[in-house]
Amino acid sequence: MKKIATPLLPILLLSLLAACGEGDKKGAPAAGPGGPAMPPAEVDIVTVAPGSATITQDLPGRLQAVRSAQVRARVEGVVEKRLFVEGSDVAAGTPLYKIDARTFEAQAASAEADLAAAKAVFDRYQPLLDIKAVSQQEFDAAAARVKQAEAALAKARLDLENAVPPAPISGRIGRALVTEGALVGKGEATHLATIEQLDPIRVEFTQTYSDLLRLQQAVKAGKQKRADAAQVELLLEDGSLYPEKGRLQFADLAVDPASGAVVLRAEFPNPRRELLPGTFVRVRFPQAQLDNAIRVPQRAVLGGAQGQSVMTVDAENKVAPLPIKTGAMSGPNFIVTDGLKGGEQVIVNGLQKIKPGATVKPVPWTPGAPLLAPPPTQAKPEDKNSGKP
Repeated sequence: MKKIATPLLPILLLSLLAACGEGDKKGAPAAGPGGPAMPPAEVDIVTVAPGSATITQDLPGRLQAVRSAQVRARVEGVVEKRLFVEGSDVAAGTPLYKIDARTFEAQAASAEADLAAAKAVFDRYQPLLDIKAVSQQEFDAAAARVKQAEAALAKARLDLENAVPPAPISGRIGRALVTEGALVGKGEATHLATIEQLDPIRVEFTQTYSDLLRLQQAVKAGKQKRADAAQVELLLEDGSLYPEKGRLQFADLAVDPASGAVVLRAEFPNPRRELLPGTFVRVRFPQAQLDNAIRVPQRAVLGGAQGQSVMTVDAENKVAPLPIKTGAMSGPNFIVTDGLKGGEQVIVNGLQKIKPGATVKPVPWTPGAPLLAPPPTQAKPEDKNSGKP
């Protein structure tokens, strides 16, 4: 019996393995000639809908301090000590330097003595004038010497005060422009340091007069409504949006003949001192208001030899290109003037993974501050990372 059972064992094992393999094939996805079929690519989409939109224009500008003051030496002397930390915030009136004041102390003491002597003469002459012991001219001369002595003392005391230059305004002080031992104030008011007020901070930008005129004509024709330009936004050098909104403070009444532009000025809160003077920025300036406008994110618009287009997802989750025409900007979005009517599902992210006619898995796009209505019947954003089909 043992000789008969031994060759049957491998045959039974092979039968069991074959049965398991057939079961796995039934549950596995259909394989093509190149291997298992790939799942549809996942793309982020928005469903466009008509709504009100603010036409904006990004205008170039440069940051400036609201107030700037130069600290200068008002007296001649040798700098003994610097009293501030470079790059720190200082309050108005804070002592910044100490200049050798011994000469000014001696001058103040001499002026005090001169004043005392002049007052003594004046006090002695005053009763003598009543008895005609001195003339009116001598008495007037004594009074004038008192005035001169008082002025000399005031000047000496002022020089003594200026030996410790104070901060003229509150703000952030820059680097020290002189060192200990330097002779300052000889023949000129030596520049010692600069203080700039950085909160709030100012930005000056320009708008071409032709754009301003075109906007005025569109408003007069009833095609657009004038937007509230009191609040503006700031785009930093890296393209990011500054979180604090600014307010328009000034618009010039004349056009620069050299550039054909109008100068505007706005101020932005800068509590963390993130914005520094001299930085090039762009100001997002609201110009007009539109009703029933259709917007698409700028990143969703493709350009080519045939013009602009967007990729859409139809009811069968297939990709279909759609030609469009765009007009002005509304923040980070294009305003579509032709090609979209509302309700289309436009692909925003994942364009590099698709081609026309391909089947995709649409997922709602959730930007940090959405300006477009999300698709009402699509999967939730959390499904994107859950791994569920």
